[in-house]
Amino acid sequence: MLVISVVVAIGTISQPSRSHEISVVISLVLLVTIPLFCKLRIEIDDQTLLASFGIGVIRKKVPLAQIIACAPIRIRWWYGWGIHLTPYGWLYNVSGLDAVAITLRNGRKFALGTDDPRGLVAAIRRSSSAE
Repeated sequence: MLVISVVVAIGTISQPSRSHEISVVISLVLLVTIPLFCKLRIEIDDQTLLASFGIGVIRKKVPLAQIIACAPIRIRWWYGWGIHLTPYGWLYNVSGLDAVAITLRNGRKFALGTDDPRGLVAAIRRSSSAE
């Protein structure tokens, strides 16, 4: 994706037109969003669950004491990648269909996409009072 956006930007530099401007804008948007959403890192320490996208600008931080439940889920393909509102609450995902649904003490819910949902559930349960 990054290579495609660079090629499009370079290829259109010599063509001054409205389509040139559109291609440059699209390429710039891709160049900015790729580093922001290229991966999802999930870390658990003694007190916090931290999920951060790409270089870490966009993240979700939750005290483990606030987590009351978590369970592996299979999401629908149309929920997509990135950050989306789903029936499981906000979904943070970069690939695949596996995720973990998390419920907080205040009733809010969200889900984190992962390649290892059972491992993430086990880690959350070890570190918190989640069921």
